[in-house]
Amino acid sequence: MSVVRVQLPDKSVKEFSIPPTILQVAESIGPGLAKNCVGGIINGDKEIRDLRSILNDGDHLEIVTANSEKGRDVLRHTGAHILAQAVQELFKNVKVTIGPVVEEGFYYDFDTETPLTLEDLEKIETRMGEIIKRDLQLTREVWSSEKAVQVFSEMGETYKVEIIRDLGAKEVSIYKQGDWFDLCRGPHTQSTGQVKAVKVLSIAGAYWRGDQKNKQLQRVYATAFYDKKELKEHLHNLEEAKKRDHRKVGRELGLIMFHDWAPGMPFFTPKGTIIYNELAGYIRELYRKYGYQEVITPQIYDAELYKTSGHYAHYKDNMYFSHIGENKTEVGVKPMNCPGHCLLFGSEHHSYRELPYRIADFGRLHRYEASGALHGLTRVRSMSQDDAHIFCTENQLQPEMESFMTFLAEVYRTLGMDEYKVLIATRPEARMGSDETWDKAEGALFGAMEKLGIPYEVSPGDGAFYGPKIEVHFVDVMKRTWQLGTVQVDYNMPQSFHLKYVGDDNAEHTPIMLHRAILGTLERFIGIYIEHCAGRFPLWLAPEQVVILNVTDRQDAYCQELKNILVKEGVRVRYDNRNEKLGYKIREAQLQQVPYMLIIGDKEMEQKTVSVRLRSGTMLNFMETNEFRKKLLDEYKTKSLVSLFDDNKNTSANEGD
Repeated sequence: MSVVRVQLPDKSVKEFSIPPTILQVAESIGPGLAKNCVGGIINGDKEIRDLRSILNDGDHLEIVTANSEKGRDVLRHTGAHILAQAVQELFKNVKVTIGPVVEEGFYYDFDTETPLTLEDLEKIETRMGEIIKRDLQLTREVWSSEKAVQVFSEMGETYKVEIIRDLGAKEVSIYKQGDWFDLCRGPHTQSTGQVKAVKVLSIAGAYWRGDQKNKQLQRVYATAFYDKKELKEHLHNLEEAKKRDHRKVGRELGLIMFHDWAPGMPFFTPKGTIIYNELAGYIRELYRKYGYQEVITPQIYDAELYKTSGHYAHYKDNMYFSHIGENKTEVGVKPMNCPGHCLLFGSEHHSYRELPYRIADFGRLHRYEASGALHGLTRVRSMSQDDAHIFCTENQLQPEMESFMTFLAEVYRTLGMDEYKVLIATRPEARMGSDETWDKAEGALFGAMEKLGIPYEVSPGDGAFYGPKIEVHFVDVMKRTWQLGTVQVDYNMPQSFHLKYVGDDNAEHTPIMLHRAILGTLERFIGIYIEHCAGRFPLWLAPEQVVILNVTDRQDAYCQELKNILVKEGVRVRYDNRNEKLGYKIREAQLQQVPYMLIIGDKEMEQKTVSVRLRSGTMLNFMETNEFRKKLLDEYKTKSLVSLFDDNKNTSANEGD
């Protein structure tokens, strides 16, 4: 009799007489694990497999539980089915369409006879709770597509019929919970009772398949968690996220604007441009420290460049192309700097003694994003990156990885972004280059992280088409993760451009190319950072650092004198001499998140002092002007995250209003 062996993460092996399901493996370990099981990861695959999936001899299995971070998506997938069932139980003649899991929860699109209202959302949530209490078992059945079309046609579920026909598969999977069922590939929980806490969040309109020519549907957003405490924390973070939304805060602080004539292409106001330039300037300072040279490259290239680089074949749909001139030459606006940097490197002869060759470029980039994907600063069509490329030898690869991580840690520490995760993204299915090349490239990344002792996770299949990469995912104050920094190992593009250097053996060799960024896209980074610090920027980034507030016109000359002193020191200072009450002017400066307000009355004028009001609310009365100036400049030069005037030492992200 053959034995089926399944290996677990702790290297232990479970043996079965017949191929087991994931749930059966969990049951063989213990009843607690079995009760909590919602799926599994087989052989390190990226996707979570349904707990009903059958394992083969030699498979490696990681069991996913309902209370784990990985299990959350499975809970939410089932939550979408509970939502759809609740809506169809409550309202007549509702057709269901699709219900995917998204970042903050899930949604389901419905075709309803009458529009759903905000009052209906409470009814839906109550019914979802009832379905959870029923603890309905979820069972999976495989139907022929022919049968599925017939059944859904008889039910009037025309959207499901369209989906099945578009799939073009012989068979489809159906998940049942009680009398209700849906077309779905899974994965799902064992029962509705495993979903412990749900919340219906909002309602919106959405066109079927995102096409305005199609019927508009009702999209209901909701979320689900394993316990009510997690849900409560999540809802708190959602409310906090609304307050911190960079589109709202950026508008209130006068940093950015958008216009319909340039969709997805942000305008930075003078205030917003200060933040932009301070960030770029800081990175430029570090370029000198870490041995980079800055370059400027063209915006538009002949399409042949992108055919050589591989972008034409792999990235064309995200690029802007046009035909110009009498010969109708096809040209493209650059979406990234790497092909141009290859031309720069290839324009000269290089010796191994010149490597690593590091060049950085803040050039503007343009990428076509679908209009539905655009989101303020965090998803744009026009952008700039702290982009750089390093051409090096294989022996230099590991030291360059170490230098990159040191560079990144310094930047993130300065910005108060100490919590981040490192992922290694491996080869995607659609890629260029040989498996041997990918083996070397991936091995270099794993080796560098192991040597540096940096913890990392693996993200299978998420590498670029030309090479694997390290992704740095920043965790903000609301515990959301954002992919920012990256370094990618590329053996392929230098070969495509026939790049060479002369080695110490006097023979020609092809360099390795590293694509790297620390902040990533500046637009996206600023949007994320606005939300992280709620617009309360540290002094060095604040568009206005000091505002001088006079009590009466008698102090005007002294206030002008103070302003001139600070301007000469390079301080971004404004003198608010409007004929308004002091309290009103203080409140306005507070709303604009100005770090320091200098309150000047008769006593301050007579004593040649300043009374300093901090953003945190602290007041420091009658401070020597020179003392204030010195501390202010020290705080700016050191890029301190805390006020050097405040004994509480609140960080910029947590300062009070």
